[in-house]
Amino acid sequence: MNLLAFDTSTDTLSIAVARGAALWQHTGPGGAQASATLIPAMRRLLAEAGLDFAALDAITFGRGPGSFTGLRTACAVAQGLAFGAGGGRGTAVLPVDTLAAVAEEARQQHGCTQVVAVLDARMDEVYVARYQWRAGAWRGDGDFGLCAPEAVQVPAGWTVAGNALAAYGERLAPFAPHVHALPTATALLRLAPGLLAAGGGLSADQALPRYIRDKVAKTTAERMAERAAQAALTTPALP
Repeated sequence: MNLLAFDTSTDTLSIAVARGAALWQHTGPGGAQASATLIPAMRRLLAEAGLDFAALDAITFGRGPGSFTGLRTACAVAQGLAFGAGGGRGTAVLPVDTLAAVAEEARQQHGCTQVVAVLDARMDEVYVARYQWRAGAWRGDGDFGLCAPEAVQVPAGWTVAGNALAAYGERLAPFAPHVHALPTATALLRLAPGLLAAGGGLSADQALPRYIRDKVAKTTAERMAERAAQAALTTPALP
């Protein structure tokens, strides 16, 4: 399959393109910079892979929880590209929970199979969910939490994975093992086949964020990202 994956939910921008078994990837600064660099970096990777947007079988992205601006940038870009791909025929979008991608990255990088995935939610809070790797897939209860770092509960034998330790130190599960793991685009690609097989591919209008906190106004950066996604479909690919 030809897949494009990206995550803008944290301070790190992660993009990857898969053409069959071959992989191209990009990592850079996230946050406010992501809206300006996301589309050019995508186009460069696709050109290196010998693909264009019309050749994609699906577009997968981290849907949250995470940075409000980052999530809405991801959804705007995914929607814009998916609506216009294939000469207007459109292509499927595959929204993936960022905490599931954290668990997958922890498994790939550190061999973890019982993970408490934790991402810094700012405002002195963290996003948290539990996942177990069983029968070749992650199993979670689907219940995401938002709490103070001191409130995170870690069962014996489980590992805390994510990016919150640097921010909260010993306030976050001080007696549990910790590994650093982000919701990378390559983690999204590894999760994609199973999710697609289970019917996770959706129409472009279903490229929606998963919020824990409420916030509704679009920022200027998000509006710019949406326009850039539409413009990318009518601009010739890089040589």
